[in-house]
Amino acid sequence: MKSKIADLRKQKKITQEELANAVGVTRQTITSIEVEKYTASLVLAHKIAEYFDSTIEEIFDFSDGEEQ
Repeated sequence: MKSKIADLRKQKKITQEELANAVGVTRQTITSIEVEKYTASLVLAHKIAEYFDSTIEEIFDFSDGEEQ
């Protein structure tokens, strides 16, 4: 699933590590989400959206039609 996390981090000038600490995951989890190897849980997506003062839909792209 595509996300705007990397762009949002760069705008805020924060590292993957700083974001990970803020939302309670590892840096590797943030990396995996950014490179589309991991889909964030709803809870994690919500924490990330809150951190960036945004909505889940503004950060994550659900348009690829992927169903699991």
